[in-house]
Amino acid sequence: MDDQAAGSPQDARGVLACYRHPDRETGIRCTRCERPICPECMISASVGFQCPECVRGGSGTGHAPTASMPRTIAGGTIAADPRLVTKILLGINAAVFIAVHVWSSLLGHLVLIGVWPPAPFHPTEGVAEGEWYRLVTSMFTHEAIWHIAFNMLSLWWLGGPLEQALGRARYLALYLISGLAGSALTYLLASGSTASLGASGAIFGLFGATAVLVRRLNYDMRPIIALLVINLIFTFGWSNIAWQAHIGGLVAGVVIGYAMVHAPRERRALIQYGTCALVLAVVVSVTLVRTAQLV
Repeated sequence: MDDQAAGSPQDARGVLACYRHPDRETGIRCTRCERPICPECMISASVGFQCPECVRGGSGTGHAPTASMPRTIAGGTIAADPRLVTKILLGINAAVFIAVHVWSSLLGHLVLIGVWPPAPFHPTEGVAEGEWYRLVTSMFTHEAIWHIAFNMLSLWWLGGPLEQALGRARYLALYLISGLAGSALTYLLASGSTASLGASGAIFGLFGATAVLVRRLNYDMRPIIALLVINLIFTFGWSNIAWQAHIGGLVAGVVIGYAMVHAPRERRALIQYGTCALVLAVVVSVTLVRTAQLV
């Protein structure tokens, strides 16, 4: 007969449920306290998996507690405020939105544009003229209230759980590189004189990474797939939307997200940050190619 550790919930069928998430079935127990733990709560140990409380306490290991700090599923440190980076990103977007409405001339210096005005007019400005910073500033710039409202709601809804699952550094890398990938694809495929702005590339990167994480944890994929399909319908069915940013961010988010949650523990950091570097290299290459075309 299977002995049940104190505080280990079971449902009517006698199936173990995670002691921190009672609605999640599991067959894994902490190797120290023997409480059942779900994939989100599992922390790899030298033998088996341990729960966050046992790892945080560091009891019985012979090491200081800091030697076995709790880790997320991607290997990041578990933070006291799991939404800190998300809040900062929200604040930056809101601050830029207010700034471009207070100083209207600022908008023209922040949007993503290849080259303007087109030849033979001079002088010109844009990414092709060396203003690569626009690939970044356009990610935080919005003009319409509905645009920033939609993106920020999506950021809050998707960003918090992802930040908690990946850890702050990995989450920030995912957000920024996905946004840059969206900007780079827009720069490559859109007209050089077309201005683009918004955090949509980064948001779609969060969509992609969320889908990978949900699949990794064996959660129900239907809600995230339905939401993604709805957003893709708007992407291609609504005029004046930079679909290139959405697709570029989505692809980057899937690639980086997969590396984050599937990298083996022994080479986790190498694979995760190596993948980020590879996607960044693609962004740089695409930008250089398009710049050569425009100039």
